Amino acid sequence: MKRRDALKLGFGAASATAVASQAGAVDIEQWPESAEEGLAQDGLVFPDTFQPSIVTEPSPFVEPFTAPLNIMPIAQPIDPNTFDPPIEPTRHQRFDDFSPQKHYQEVMSEFRWKYHWQPPYGDGTEGVVGRDGDPDVGSWHWGFNGITPGETYHANYGEPVFLRRNNLLPPVGAGNVQFALPSPTIHLHNGHTASESDGIPQDFFNPGEFWDYHYANFPAGSPDGWTPFNTEIMNTLWYHDHRLDFTATNVYAGFSGFYLIFDERDSNNEEDPNPLAFRLPSGDYDIPLILHDVQFTADGQARWDFFLPDGDQPNPEARPEPVDVGNSQGTPDSYDSNRLQYTTQGMVGDHVTVNRIITPYLEVERRKYRFRFLNGGPSRLYNLRLKVIPGNPRRPAYYDDWVVLSNDGNLLEAPLLQSNLKLYVANRHDVIIDFARYRRGDRIQVWNDMEIRNDGAGPTGYTLEGDDMIPVMEFRAEGRRPRDPSRIPARMRDLPEIDMSQVRRKRLFVFDYDNGLWTVNGRLMDPNRVDAKIEQGSAEIWTFRNEGVTWAHPVHTHFEEFQILEVNGRPPSAIERSRKDVVELGPGDEVTFFGRWRDFMGKHVMHCHNVVHEDHAMMIRWDIVEPGQGD
Repeated sequence: MKRRDALKLGFGAASATAVASQAGAVDIEQWPESAEEGLAQDGLVFPDTFQPSIVTEPSPFVEPFTAPLNIMPIAQPIDPNTFDPPIEPTRHQRFDDFSPQKHYQEVMSEFRWKYHWQPPYGDGTEGVVGRDGDPDVGSWHWGFNGITPGETYHANYGEPVFLRRNNLLPPVGAGNVQFALPSPTIHLHNGHTASESDGIPQDFFNPGEFWDYHYANFPAGSPDGWTPFNTEIMNTLWYHDHRLDFTATNVYAGFSGFYLIFDERDSNNEEDPNPLAFRLPSGDYDIPLILHDVQFTADGQARWDFFLPDGDQPNPEARPEPVDVGNSQGTPDSYDSNRLQYTTQGMVGDHVTVNRIITPYLEVERRKYRFRFLNGGPSRLYNLRLKVIPGNPRRPAYYDDWVVLSNDGNLLEAPLLQSNLKLYVANRHDVIIDFARYRRGDRIQVWNDMEIRNDGAGPTGYTLEGDDMIPVMEFRAEGRRPRDPSRIPARMRDLPEIDMSQVRRKRLFVFDYDNGLWTVNGRLMDPNRVDAKIEQGSAEIWTFRNEGVTWAHPVHTHFEEFQILEVNGRPPSAIERSRKDVVELGPGDEVTFFGRWRDFMGKHVMHCHNVVHEDHAMMIRWDIVEPGQGD
């Protein structure tokens, strides 16, 4: 009998704890009493015969690669004296230690967005997408400062940032986006950020309110300074909604964007005279790309699938009584997504969007570009291939390699050549494509060959081929080769040393599906329950185990990066041997990693980043506590 079969049969807490002990989790009870008898694998919200709308009601078709890519503008700082009310430094840990040098403000609102220029998505004016063109045409959407994704932030290490977000969304029931909840909380993924500015799920704010965020912008473990050779510097971060029970719907409604952070080596200047600088492609040649798959109604409106079986919109319902969920401002939670009765498996759209444009194209110069690929969810997983269609029809199409720079926002020790680019939800990979290697007129396309279950719970295990592959975007290499001062460095970031003498605890976390909901160690998320008390300055070894054989979990832990030690008993691969914040936990997988917790105190979370799983309710709370107060 396999280990997971024994656990399914419910041999009891003692047996489960013994298994946990073998994984090194010797000091913590991993199984609650409710798991002693085992939890039945039934209780599905919908009948087995239910089919998602990508099967029964596909989105209106558009020809791929005919709409221009949306490139988000760079956020611009403002005068802090314009804040009303003024900043309250006492609300933020170590505010005076990291006094903000730049200040920003966002307005969160509802508007129309053209996912494509062709009807029913746009007004029919060729090439007009996004907020341009007829203001009364497009899908109702949420976003930051009138766009989606939000503006791209350019930040620098040693340059702390203050950001105020104002919620001007319509109240529940008054807006046009009916499936989401207008009380967001915005997480900087995976910023080294104090709890009160981390955008944890409890810290939502309602229409007419604002929330202030303080981003200290220093490498983990180095608040008092660092050298250009610091091993814990990140580069590609992103921000997104994290509202308790409504993360999936709120991100889907439009709340995501990029936060890029630079230092002396990754300096945002491809002509940097500093001999230590990497001189990676910069400016117009450094382009962030966020993938969201979306499902649309016949009239071109973004829809949240798996509505009630009668087809009604899943309008959020009020709880009988508001509940205290530990919001830092004391705001109770009045809405519960579990009352909506949509599926807990996942959400899959049949149109892949890049920067919220359906399968766009980008005209590029024949030189090197840096592209920052991000899977923004909610549930689809990708395996991206780079397909070259020669301009000369007598030359056959072929697949080219990616030059991979980073994993989860962390530059690798050296660039890697990869034939594929695997992206679980929230994964990021920076890549370089050198279009000088292609001929004028060649089209370089991105396709996805990973098939996922229609219910969004995980991959089918099959690879898509030929016409069954899913189009993502196209690059068009035109013109003569321009001057290109950028470089592909032979060596980038060294990894931090792993010091096992710092390890205080080892913990096992088991990800499972019980009675129609998603659990961690047999429990559902309770924001007022502390599942792990981690002593500040310590290190721990965590093991993640996927008990399912047909679903996948991209598991994200906030605040600190980690380094993988083992994947299913083997050493990490070249691409896995990096600093990361997401574990790609495929069916039956078990992954062990080393992590540290430093610099700030307070509460954070770890959760599945298939955000439908997170909302129902695959997440734990962990706190950084004073030495001597850990569990």
